[in-house]
Amino acid sequence: MRAPACGPCPATAAAAVAGTTQAARDSSRTVELMGGPGDRQRRGGLGSRISGLPPRRRILAIAVAALIVAGGAGIAVAVSHRGQSSPGHAARQAAPAQSRPGPVLLVPGYGGSTAALDVLASRIQATGRTASVLTLPGNGTGSLVADAAALNAAVSDALAHGAPSVDVIGYSAGGVVALIWARRDDGFARARRIITLGAPFHGTSLAAAAQAFVPDSCPVACQQLIPGSSLLDGLDTASAAGLPRWLSLWTTDDQVVTPPTSARLPGAIDVPVQSVCPSASISHSQLPTNADVTAMVLQALGTGPLRRPTPADCG
Repeated sequence: MRAPACGPCPATAAAAVAGTTQAARDSSRTVELMGGPGDRQRRGGLGSRISGLPPRRRILAIAVAALIVAGGAGIAVAVSHRGQSSPGHAARQAAPAQSRPGPVLLVPGYGGSTAALDVLASRIQATGRTASVLTLPGNGTGSLVADAAALNAAVSDALAHGAPSVDVIGYSAGGVVALIWARRDDGFARARRIITLGAPFHGTSLAAAAQAFVPDSCPVACQQLIPGSSLLDGLDTASAAGLPRWLSLWTTDDQVVTPPTSARLPGAIDVPVQSVCPSASISHSQLPTNADVTAMVLQALGTGPLRRPTPADCG
């Protein structure tokens, strides 16, 4: 809506002139600091010419000068942004080649126990791949963000030693760690694929119950896995944008991640194991060692396109 005319509007005009004049002064000081002696001399000549103008024309000239400086700054910002979108930046955002798998990094769940993942790592190694299980900081019940930093260090080390990319397997809370890492450390460009097993992306009511009834038994990682925690809310679990190729496997028999559908992640190939192998009875703790799940994981780690498992993949 167009504002009603008010004639000269003295107060408004005076405020606008004052603001424009101040902007011109500020811009002039900025340019003065950036330029050399020759620039200052040239600006001095322009200033003399402006100062010789009648008052109204002087104000107009100052306003035009301020707009020119602002426009130049806008152009500089635009050029800077274009520079950030250079081919090198685009290359960093490119997904790794799917036909060139690198090492497999396995991330333990809450508590940091590696026993079950050691079994899965051995099965992966038997196919000729390099696979290692991360040791989480402390006792595995500290901040999941610190666990993600440990994963990032392992990824960086693998890439520094010539790996084209990594594949990441996150079990239980380790799947949330993988998501934190993927979101915050450019996982799209560094992970060929991510596979998660029973990951509580949306939290688990078990953690909420522990915090409510036995607060002393719910350390930092437990608190972060409460549905609606600030950590989970900050992971944008409703968006698939920027994620690597992802397979989320989970069991409808899960009594640790409750509800089991907390493992659903938009953009991932989302698979309750029983939808593929109807007779499978798998608890949360059995996910890394179950034959059906292992067969699906091994298929997903191959060089072919990542796809939804079929009954032929059941172990």
